[in-house]
Parts: sequence; structure tokens; C-alpha cells
Amino acid sequence: MEAKGEKFYQVLKDLFVGEARIEGRGGYINLLRIKSKYYERVKENIQEEISKVRKKYPEFEEELYDKLYTFFKRYISKSGAILFNETPFHNDVYEKVYTDKRDVMLFWKTKNLYYVKTDRVFKSMPVEFDGLRFFFDASEIEYKKNNEKREIIYEFDKVQNGEIRFKVKYSEKGRKTDTEEILKKLKKTGIRISEEQLKDAFRIFEKQSEIDYFINKNAREFLKEQFKLWLYQYLVDGTEEWSKERVEQLNLLRNIAYKLIDLIAQFEEELVKIWNKPKFVINSNYVITLDRIAKHGERGLEVIRKIFSHPNLQEQIREWKELGIVDDSFRVEEVLEWEKLSEKYQFLPIDTKYFKDLEFEIIGLFDNLDQALDGWLIKSENYQALNTILPKFKGKVRTIYIDPPYNTGSDGFIYLDRFSHSTWLSFMHDRLSLAKSLLSEDGVIFTSIGDLNPQEGESFRLQFLQSMIFPKRFGNLIWKKRGGIGSFSEKNLTENHEYITVFGNEKSFIYENIITEKQRKEYKHKDERGPYKWMDLLGPSQQTKEKRPNLNYGIIIDPNTCNIIGFEYNQNGEKKRELFSGKCTDIEIIYPKGNYTWLISRDVLKKHYEQGLIRVFKEKNGYSVKIKKYLFKPDGTVDGNILKSILTDNGVDVGLNADATRELKDLFYPDDYSALKPKPVSLVRLLIHATTKGDEIVCDFFAGSGTTAHAVMALNKEDNGKRKFVLIEMGDHFYTVIIPRIKKVAYSFNWHRGKPQDSNGIGVFFKYYELEQFEDTLARAVYKDDVMLIRGKSLYEQYIFLRDEKLLKALEIDYENNKVKVDLKKLYEDIDIAETLSNLMGKWIKKIKENEVEFEDGTIINTKDLDYKLIKPLIWW
Repeated sequence: MEAKGEKFYQVLKDLFVGEARIEGRGGYINLLRIKSKYYERVKENIQEEISKVRKKYPEFEEELYDKLYTFFKRYISKSGAILFNETPFHNDVYEKVYTDKRDVMLFWKTKNLYYVKTDRVFKSMPVEFDGLRFFFDASEIEYKKNNEKREIIYEFDKVQNGEIRFKVKYSEKGRKTDTEEILKKLKKTGIRISEEQLKDAFRIFEKQSEIDYFINKNAREFLKEQFKLWLYQYLVDGTEEWSKERVEQLNLLRNIAYKLIDLIAQFEEELVKIWNKPKFVINSNYVITLDRIAKHGERGLEVIRKIFSHPNLQEQIREWKELGIVDDSFRVEEVLEWEKLSEKYQFLPIDTKYFKDLEFEIIGLFDNLDQALDGWLIKSENYQALNTILPKFKGKVRTIYIDPPYNTGSDGFIYLDRFSHSTWLSFMHDRLSLAKSLLSEDGVIFTSIGDLNPQEGESFRLQFLQSMIFPKRFGNLIWKKRGGIGSFSEKNLTENHEYITVFGNEKSFIYENIITEKQRKEYKHKDERGPYKWMDLLGPSQQTKEKRPNLNYGIIIDPNTCNIIGFEYNQNGEKKRELFSGKCTDIEIIYPKGNYTWLISRDVLKKHYEQGLIRVFKEKNGYSVKIKKYLFKPDGTVDGNILKSILTDNGVDVGLNADATRELKDLFYPDDYSALKPKPVSLVRLLIHATTKGDEIVCDFFAGSGTTAHAVMALNKEDNGKRKFVLIEMGDHFYTVIIPRIKKVAYSFNWHRGKPQDSNGIGVFFKYYELEQFEDTLARAVYKDDVMLIRGKSLYEQYIFLRDEKLLKALEIDYENNKVKVDLKKLYEDIDIAETLSNLMGKWIKKIKENEVEFEDGTIINTKDLDYKLIKPLIWW
């Protein structure tokens, strides 16, 4: 009996505490440690319950422990997560494999879980081999906030009693262990050790386990359902007749199990609330090119003068030099020439992080701030970001392009690429479900996915998953990603393509507006409306003079200037002239050649001429009259073809992955960011072009190197569009690649070896910020170390987190004046309350002032004297 009881309490402890005994720091770890303190109280109460059973049925105690152990051990992971851990699928007859609407459903093991991250579990440990003794101190490790990649860093500490001691840390910023420096220090202490022996010691320490962290979306319902089924199966498979005593024993078992489930579920429900809590916006800044400021006339020029006389200007210039935008020959006085912005420097990007005291003045130039922005860059784990911005962007995104981790094990993406199929599906399911809510009714989502060796990859699973989420499937696009050099002997083929799945909402559609390379070359001229070409005004042969006499008239021109000054035409058999542009000495009259006619009538021609759309060109054999034809129609569409599934058949230049790598290399030379596996701008531009007409929002929540923003800017430059981008990325390259890339592209689209080849970029105005993360909230939330019971209710009926402080330290109650003062600096140093409220309330920002934010619907909120009710969802869940 004692052995079975010990086994059960160990399982119970694992369920409550998980790996709480691991060392290091982190929000999740803090909560697990709090749970370990609650566990002692829970154990005490369960022992009391079992003692009551023992008094009535002493012979049932051993079986009771055994059955509780048998049930709960099936649903506990190493991290304390509640899931199908040891449950064989062939026993799960209760799985839903169809619904009334679908005869086949996709089911996977972790479907009802939120996937949080995969992380290692570190404990301080000694290592001995080859007569050498090491000790690795893991107490200072700060665990991952999300699923970002991190390197283990070893820092030599000291040699103590012949033992070589190291401090172990985590780094995501490219920092690596300096083994050469460690060997030098050891040599000074008199210890002789080879580099291979040192690396062997590191490898032994790193063989500690890796854990997937999950949160069960509804642990209470899940465990009770499993217990009912488990008990039912036991009853059905058992004896044919049950005595009254036996039924009562099983009822006691069920009651204890349910009480345990209620306690367990409270912790899981707390995690669900924190995971889905809207997050604070922190560390926000704006980037704006000078032309966007100068457009505001004298007010804008005054702001530019203040920027260029600011004490932090040198920091901004230093950044421009690091970006390669300017060199040592740059002179401040060249920016404003005769009180006018220099064309060469009009696209210099100003980052308000250097000019925080001018930020309100800069953004105050705009009457409708969010509408004026070209984009938002968000540094965050993407589920938390999508969930936070959903109220603001719900139903507003026309195009989503994502390039998620493919789960191949070899991808260099910042997300770990070693998820099992079930974990990967959970990871994708929750993010795609939020993406569906972001999409407009006619929105389209493109998803890049590899296909080689489908038994290991996720292509077919992704398509099944997306068909469950999105009501409309367009099909798959095929992108040739490389020339196919090389081979894989175990697969007998080389993968040189990827799929791009295409799904959407009920009213989704794709424009018939694919521009071919031939069209791009034909429309070689450009004005403020976009690319155009001069097209002959003569009609085709079937439009004859006999059939359309009203289109057969003479165009009177001044031969000296080629200006059109009137018409000559027949009216009732008489020739008449209509002059509308003054008198001139000489005139020439141009009639349609042969049996052709003009394409348009006199009135329309006159109107188009006055608009600058008609020109007369002098040629060797006379004159030609031509009309300006724009590539893009006023609504942003273009005469073209529907998107073909094989992208190379669309008559456009869709680059290979080598082209994408070259694009990054030209921007950031000599730095190499090929590990980010970028996609070529031409590929993403084509997808955006096929689904937008010029003023929509484009989103990418696996932003990688920022190709999607680059593609949006390139397309806006091409057709004078006003598309906006929303990019989400959690890796440190958010600051080292994405933001610098957009700044560089704003100045020039043409870079070579890290240098701009011209200054013909595009004006841009975007905001970038970070979001509070799940681990940040856990680390800051204040939990009590004891359980304070509400009188009249047992432990099992309590909400044990009711009296905990959450993030209420941000509030200060003024009892005398019956007011609550909000001080968010007690939580985070730099909270952008305007953007936080915009996300929370789903309202776009119109104006931001120092102590006030005004939204598009006219709502004005005092951000200095904030009503705590507004931010309650952010600090109390």
C-alpha cells in the first residue's frame, strides 16, 4: 500500500510541479515553483480524503491509490502539461473523426493544447572523464521567452580543489563560447587540457532533456471526460454484476479524482488566461523619411530644422553611415537647399529613438496618424502578437503571406525546426485560426511549404489543416526555388521547388492582373500616376471611315511646337474648323492614314489633351498622334492574366532562393544573413500584386528578413499604391536585419555590395515596437505562497488565484479621494499606452499628444490620468 501511495503522490507532484526543480530564471519557472508550494497543501487535503475512505473501506485504499496513479500518469508530460501522454491512439475510440459538415476530420495528439515553446532543462551538474573533473553551474540561466534559438554559452569561473568550474548562460545574439580564451586561462592555472576534451565536457552537460511546453485549453473538461471514459471502460470490461459496496467505492474514487482535477485545472486555467491576455506595447519608435515631413509645408520644414540642430543628430548620422546610406562626404547643410528639401536626401530615414523629445511634434504633423502610417513592425512571439492586434486589424487584412518553419530539421529559421508532427500542427493551427479572423471577407493567405519526403515534411498535413480553417481553397502554386544542382542519394531526387498553398475566406478572389516582363518593358515611362507607354491613336482596320465617319477628322497642330490647336471636320458636306488654342502663323493638319480612324471622338480627344494624355510626335514621314496608356487602372488593377499555378508560366521574373540571398548580400555586404532563408522580393511582390489594388493591408507573421515589407514598398513605388504592411518577428534580427532593411530600401531600391546605387527610393512612415510576452507576465505577476480559503468553502471549491495580485502593483488606491492612480512604470519602463489601448479597444489612432490619445471614432483618453477600468484586462485576468 505504501509503495502504491508513493507512486501516486510522485505522479501528483510531477503533474503539479513538473520540472520545477530545474535551475535558472524565467516566468514559467517561477510559476512552477509557486505550484510546488501549493502542492504540499493539495497533498495534505487528498490524504485527508483518502483517510476517510480508509476508515470505511480499509481494503480499498491500495486499489484506490493504484487506480488514481494509473489514470493520472497517462496525461502528464515532463513539463507538467496535461495531454495524451501515454495514451495509445488505438484505444481512443472517442476521437472525433468527422462532424455533421465534414466526413473526415484531422485529429492530432496535441490538438487541444497551446504550444508555448521547446526548451532544454538545465541542472547544475559535475562531469568526470579522462581524470578531469568539471562542474557546470546552471543557476544563472535565463530561459527562453518564446521559441527563439539560443546558444549555450560557457564562461570559465575558476578552478577549485582541482575542479574546473563553469557558469552556463543562454544567448540569442550570435554570441558563442570562446574556447580558445578558456584554454588560455586554464593554461595559466597549470591545467593541461585539449580543445577536444573541453568540447566533450560541454557535450556531456548538454545531454540534458529537452521539453515541449504546452497549455491545455480546457484541462478540467479534458481530464473529466477522460476519467469518465476510463471508468466506463473499466465498468464495461469488468464483472457483470456490481455490488452496492463496490459501486460506492468507485463513486469515492470518482469524487477524489474530480476534486484533484478541479485543483489541477485551476493552474492550467491561470496559464490559459495569461497566454491569451492582451499584451502591453513597449519600446515603440517611428521611422519617417524626410519627404513625409517636408510635405507639411513650413511646419514640416521647421521640424526638419529642429532635427538637424538636435544634439542627437550625430547618432542618427552614424546610423546612416553604418547602413551605407551616406558616407564621410555627407554634409548637413546639403539637406535643405534654399529652404527646400534636397532631392538627393529626401528619403533619408529619421528614427525617433534618437529624437524622443521631438516625437510628438513629428507625429503631430498628421491629422490621422494610423491612416498615414505605411506599416507596423512588431517584435513578439507571433501567437501573442496576432491575439493582441486582432481587435485593431480584425477583418482588415487583404493579403497574408507567411513562410513558416517547415519542420524538416534542417531549416535555419529562428524557430526551432524539430517539432513532431503533432506539435507542429498545434503550433500552426492556433496561428492560422487567428489569421483567418484578421483576413477581410475577400482576403487571401499564401503559405510557403516544402514538399520533399512528405512522410517527414508537413505539406500534406498543412493543406488538410488549412482546409479545416479556411472556407475557400484556390489550390497550390509551385515556385522553382533553385536550379536543382546536386542530389540526395537516399531520396534519389533533388527538391528544386516548393508549394505555396492558397486559401481564403468566403468572398476571397484573386485579381486578373498579372504583369508580365514584356509589359514592364513596354511601360517604360513613369509619372505621378505610375508607369505608362505612348500608344498610337489610330484605330484598327475594322474601324473604317465608312463605318465611323465621326472618328475621321483632322487634328490641327502648330508645327513649331507640335501643340494641338483645333480640329478640321466635315459637317453636312462642308469642311469646318474649330480652333481652341489661340492663333498661329503656320498650321499642319493630320488626318488618319489609309482607311483607319482615330480611336476617340473630338470632344474626348480635347479633354484628354488638356489633361496631358495626348501628344503629337514629329517623325521622319510626318507626324504621329499618341495617347498615354497607364499600366495600372485607377482602381490599381491592370489588364493581364489570372495567376497560373506554375509561377514561371506567368511571364514574370520570379527569382530563385539564390536571388533572395543575393538581394540580402547586396543590402548588407559583407554580412551574411543567408541562414534566414529569405524569399526573393519578386516572388512575394507577385503574390501581393495578384491580390491587392493599391491601398490594402498586407501581413506576414513569420517575417524572417522582412521580404514582405520590401515587396510592398517595391509595388507601391511601381504603381503609386498606398498598401500597408504588418510584420511580426521574434528573433533578434528584428533589429539587425528587418528594420535596417526597410530603412535602406526607403532610401534606394538599388544596392550593390552594401552601397546604394542611387537615391530613388520611396518615402516611408512606419512604427516599430515590442510586445510584453507570456514569460514577461509570468515573471512580473505576484502570486501568494499560501492558500487563503474563503470561509464556508472547501479547498476544491476555491479559486485559489483570487487573492493573488497579478499585475495590480501598477495601481495605487487613493482612499481619501476614492480614486485609483495608474502607474504603469511599475511594470515596464517604456509602455506605449496609446498603441496598447488601440490594440485593446480595436480603435485606430487619429492623434497622439503628450498626455492624450484621440481615436478615429472621436474617443479621447487622458493617458496621464488613466482610468484603471480601461487597462483592467491587461493587469487582472
